[in-house]
Amino acid sequence: MPNNCPCGSGRPYALCCEPIINGKSDAITAQELMRSRYTAFTLANVNYLMRSHHSSTRPNKERKSIEKWAKSVRWIGLNVLNSQAGEATDETGYVEFKALFMENGQLQQLHERSFFQRENGKWVYVSGTMY
Repeated sequence: MPNNCPCGSGRPYALCCEPIINGKSDAITAQELMRSRYTAFTLANVNYLMRSHHSSTRPNKERKSIEKWAKSVRWIGLNVLNSQAGEATDETGYVEFKALFMENGQLQQLHERSFFQRENGKWVYVSGTMY
């Protein structure tokens, strides 16, 4: 039985986020990109996180701290709450989600409404509003 993707899609990782993270395919929607970024956090794949971040807001100076933090927590799950636009024919979109993780023995939640935009024809993360 193949391992399910960490993003919670119920699909095998090899048929879900892996091709996007490995650069073999592009995210078709903003939600696909958001799911692949969550999965990259679970893998502490900071190279993909930087690559899938808009060039104008990419936190290059925080690369090491992002990787250290991603490795220090245990990811529990992702819950997509809603999406606005961000479909295959859109140029921008929003995805609201909650990501659960354990940090220092405490259950934590990251609740964000993320803004995505196309850059060079590909979906990228621009910014997010935390709740």
